[in-house]
Amino acid sequence: MKYNVMLKILMLLLQKRKITAAEIARRYEVSVRSVYRYVEELITCGVPINVERGRYGGLTIADTYRLPTGYFTKEEYAVTINALDAMSSQIDDENVINAKEKLESRQKYEKLDTSVCGNVIVDGGTWAGSGKFTEKMRVCEKAVNDCESILIDYISRSGEHSKRVIDPHVLVFKLNVWYVWGFCHNKQSFRLFKIGRIKSAEFTGKTFKKREFTRDDVYLDFTLMNDNPVNVTLKIDKSCLADAEEWLGIDNIEPYGKGFCANITLPDDEILINKILGFGGGITVLDPPSLREKVIDAARKICENN
Repeated sequence: MKYNVMLKILMLLLQKRKITAAEIARRYEVSVRSVYRYVEELITCGVPINVERGRYGGLTIADTYRLPTGYFTKEEYAVTINALDAMSSQIDDENVINAKEKLESRQKYEKLDTSVCGNVIVDGGTWAGSGKFTEKMRVCEKAVNDCESILIDYISRSGEHSKRVIDPHVLVFKLNVWYVWGFCHNKQSFRLFKIGRIKSAEFTGKTFKKREFTRDDVYLDFTLMNDNPVNVTLKIDKSCLADAEEWLGIDNIEPYGKGFCANITLPDDEILINKILGFGGGITVLDPPSLREKVIDAARKICENN
């Protein structure tokens, strides 16, 4: 019975997106305490449910969450849709028609996890993606188009975990990474959020009026955003040229002896050191000496720890 009720709770949340524990308890004839216990188990399994206690609280599931692809087989979809189609011809019930349309929509969603526009296919997810990135993009795009505020669960590069309400104004694609630029209610300013670092997102039910902005307002010079940009000269081995071109840009790389060289301004931080080390000796820091020493120290620590 336990797992049966848990599944019913999940399906109900997917349908309503927000509901009270008391309503679930009445519907399935269990105690409110049991409802919270079942919800905790669902959260442990990775279902993004937000629990808000109090008079105006309730259980909310992130709008980015969908059942895993393959939950229904192709045959199960066909049989269920045909059964609902036959039922709708005999029974004039709008709920049956809505159920059929939702299943058909879900079936189409599973067939395509990438965005297609004319002659361009865009898939911003990881190689091991399971459609979760697509759902985040869908929510962010809808929020931008319909001027809807969203609550995001965001994890920064430093590991800081925060929940923020943002008013998304535009989607940004830079260096093969998708961002959403919007007004952050927490910080009371416009911020750029990496969509891949959004753990979950849900609509707040509130709308906003877009503020006037220009291309220059969306600050995308990431190098200058860093507190310590540094002018770097890198020697690049021919064996890693292709990867270096994708990282630094073809226009910034020139022939140098038997290899290649790049003169470029980059953020002076741990990310730069790790990036250089990731080339496994294929990139040598010629200048500045301080960066070269940092790379050598980091490489020495790797050797000591392995």
